[in-house]
Amino acid sequence: MSGVRAPANATRFLIVNADDFGLSEGVNRGIAQAHEDGIVTSASLMVRPPAAQTAASYARAHPSLSVGLHFDAAEWRYESGEWIPAYTVINLDHATEVRHELTRQLAEFERLIGTTPTHLDSHQHVHQREPALSILREVARQLSIPLRGYADSTRYCGDFYGQTREGEAYVEGISRAALSRLIIDLPLGWTELGCHPGRAEKLASVYGAEREVELRTLCDPRIREVIAREAVELCSFVDYARQRAAAAPQN
Repeated sequence: MSGVRAPANATRFLIVNADDFGLSEGVNRGIAQAHEDGIVTSASLMVRPPAAQTAASYARAHPSLSVGLHFDAAEWRYESGEWIPAYTVINLDHATEVRHELTRQLAEFERLIGTTPTHLDSHQHVHQREPALSILREVARQLSIPLRGYADSTRYCGDFYGQTREGEAYVEGISRAALSRLIIDLPLGWTELGCHPGRAEKLASVYGAEREVELRTLCDPRIREVIAREAVELCSFVDYARQRAAAAPQN
């Protein structure tokens, strides 16, 4: 990754995290390109799809990309004025099923990557509702890793997204101008910026062509110029963990 490092006195830290790593070979290629040629520093791995094997191989060969678990339990799509299930893996209202599936996916993650995840989140944010929220928060505490949206010292920003709440295309939200504004407006401290770059070929997903637009934006060299000009430090979840460990009280 040809990222830009800000001055040592930087007070704004940005983690750019790509979701859906492992969803398809095209998504894998897009995330790899966004890491090597753009500003992506971290990714969240879906362990269920067959392409997870390729994603894991890339991650093991590129330790500069920190990798977390993208807990995959369900997906919805917007049709005829309502959100309907595209697929469901478990009953999200059943705590035992959630816990069992999370345990299974964590074990598969460790088998694929060889380490525990650097962070934890979920596909279509299913962890924002109970009982998944309490279960994922408990596991995140046990692993001493941040859970998206619930880590005290890390703010999550999901505004870089190319669809409306009704699933309609909104490419203005993933333009260079939109991303530049998000970077300029970053508050002090740590921010995780979610993104979904990828190649859309042979991809069965509610979010397809928008991934190609995101990829171009994330790899635009003018975005790195904005990061440097704004004295923002581009970091990964590994950097976050190191800073937290350094700041912890010493016994």
